[in-house]
Amino acid sequence: MRGVSGRAALIPPDAAKPSPRERVVTWVVDEVRAQALRWRLLAPVAFGGGAGLYFALKSEPPLWPLMLTAALMLALWLGAKRRGLGRRFSLPLMLLACMACGLAGAKLRSDRVAAPIAPVLTAPTVIEGWVVDVDSPGDRGHRVVVAPVRIRGLAPEATPIRVRATVQGAPPAPGTAIRLFAILNPPPPPASPGAYDFGRGAWFERMGGTAVALGETRPAVLPLPPWQLRMAMRVNAARFGLAQRIVDRLGARTGGIAAAMTTGHETWIQREDLDAMRDSGLAHILSISGLHMAIVGGFAFFLVRFGVAAWPFLALRVSGKKVAAVAGLIAVWSYLVLSGSPAPAERAAVTASIAFAGILLDRPAISMHGLAVAAMVVLMLQPEAVVTPGFQMSFAATAALVALAEAWPPRTRELSVPWPIAMAQSARHWLVVAVTASAVAGAATGPFAIQHFNRTAVFGLIANLATAPIADFVLMPALALGVLLGPEGLGAPFLWVAGQGVEAMLAVGHWTAGLPGAVRTIASAPDDVLPISFLGVLFVALWEGRLRWLGLPFVCAVLLWPRAPTPTVWIGDGGTNAAYSEDKRAVIVRPGVRTFATDLWSRRRGLTATNRGEDGWVCERYACAPGTGTDAPIALWWGQTAPGLEALADLCASAPLVSVRATVTVLPEECADTLVLDGVDYARGGAVELWQTPQGWRAVWSAEARGDRPWSRVGDPDAADVP
Repeated sequence: MRGVSGRAALIPPDAAKPSPRERVVTWVVDEVRAQALRWRLLAPVAFGGGAGLYFALKSEPPLWPLMLTAALMLALWLGAKRRGLGRRFSLPLMLLACMACGLAGAKLRSDRVAAPIAPVLTAPTVIEGWVVDVDSPGDRGHRVVVAPVRIRGLAPEATPIRVRATVQGAPPAPGTAIRLFAILNPPPPPASPGAYDFGRGAWFERMGGTAVALGETRPAVLPLPPWQLRMAMRVNAARFGLAQRIVDRLGARTGGIAAAMTTGHETWIQREDLDAMRDSGLAHILSISGLHMAIVGGFAFFLVRFGVAAWPFLALRVSGKKVAAVAGLIAVWSYLVLSGSPAPAERAAVTASIAFAGILLDRPAISMHGLAVAAMVVLMLQPEAVVTPGFQMSFAATAALVALAEAWPPRTRELSVPWPIAMAQSARHWLVVAVTASAVAGAATGPFAIQHFNRTAVFGLIANLATAPIADFVLMPALALGVLLGPEGLGAPFLWVAGQGVEAMLAVGHWTAGLPGAVRTIASAPDDVLPISFLGVLFVALWEGRLRWLGLPFVCAVLLWPRAPTPTVWIGDGGTNAAYSEDKRAVIVRPGVRTFATDLWSRRRGLTATNRGEDGWVCERYACAPGTGTDAPIALWWGQTAPGLEALADLCASAPLVSVRATVTVLPEECADTLVLDGVDYARGGAVELWQTPQGWRAVWSAEARGDRPWSRVGDPDAADVP
């Protein structure tokens, strides 16, 4: 017979086992409790949400209610913390306070950068000003950023602070006083309803207009500019001179890529190389951003730390790690100045500085809390970044990689392993880490690439894996040493090594881009879907535990969400070009005109852009209309004067939709059953998408999606009456 213990059992044998529901509840509660130190990571998310709400508004809000709301929410949150209320009270108040501060901060930033916007002038004008910097080239030629001193026809108070001008021939160097006879326009509006708003980006850059030179660039005699402008032009002149020396040393093709990665000038990049880099998923290497800052800062950090460790006298007296962190900070901010301080580089510099500051304060250099601090600093300085693709993609990828680093198991190192086996194990470990990191970063940035750029590089993972060792360990360090030692002096051998790295990278890019099916075009999802994917990425990255995988379906929302019906017709801003959808194709009525806008619209709708055929169309100098055997839904008139009644009647007889660039005052009887859009409609609504339904035409204008915001208001034409 079994003995019986005289002590009470800790778990009675007849105790009831928890039900599956109770086990699930217990598991969820444990998961929530494990986030005790993670809730504060939601502060920049809420701040960014408030800033995003500001940009989603259709009309401009007044400042004082936003400031009052932010102050009230901050007071409530601080009061709750001071009274020692629990997290269930303080956490919602913190999120509401951060959201209110983000909304008010975005409004403050918009008011602070307010500057004149150029009006639509009826004739070319003369622009005299200083070349501030050389910008990336456009479809029409080289572009420069000009600080206008005088613009004929505009009063001083209506003169934009900056103008982006397309010039003929080689671009003038920064610091040059120039005179241009050019067509001046306000910054371009969205190419289609819901597309990226270039005018909004120009507003926060204080870029008040765009100009296209009609003749050669001439020198001008201008008064001495302010000292801030003189300093900026001197720095930019030094940058541009360095870029020219790199190009002279390596040649236009290789040197153009190297110069873009060093100073940010893309003046010498050839079109076919740029297209190959985009189609292979390597275009991010050309734009100075987080990757470049990490390589430059990391290279300086490890170089200085190795130097301190190699000098025993110094290694025993200072912290080599902290000295190296200071060197990394200096390298990052020096590179920021050298790159011209574009917005992506500024964000990357802030993030890298937070990492090095963590080392100086004996904190982890790479952590989710450090990333949250960096995001909050960036959003406080540039609230407009929250709606830019660069910010969304960089912080989504960084958050995913930091989450991967937190979850990655520590590597077990064996003792006394023969060196061939150790090298093989290290190579395998590096390959696994590289593939996983590239896959995770690609998955995190995929929704934004689809929504904003409508294209995915199918073989981008292969291209990035092949070029990562080249860029990280050869190209960028060699460029850094070549620049520091001088392109014409001791740095020449290092520049040669960098040139070989560029050639290898271009070879990989062209080979990958040339593979069958290398690029896939995907239509944009509805505008409200991208925030769902963004929150899904953040939930997967920020949540600690298996519950994070509940966010994975939300990450895929942009890819899986049903698309709206494809518009029948798109007409660009001003009515100068149009396209219609046919069998998954966007048929362009005027080939070669405003190609950027037509390509952008066709990609947003998942269509392949094709030019109309010559057969079946009746085209004259200012008009194109479908003829017999062609069922195209639109006829286009792009002349600056309205067509005569007979010509307009012929256009109406050829298609159910007629677009006229000029203003139409009288319609003939033949247009009674035809929808006619004219210059008044385009001046009021911008670009338009139209759907042909049994009930008639349904139109969505870009001005309706844009709303009445400071960046959507064209300059006052009355200010152009100054002689």
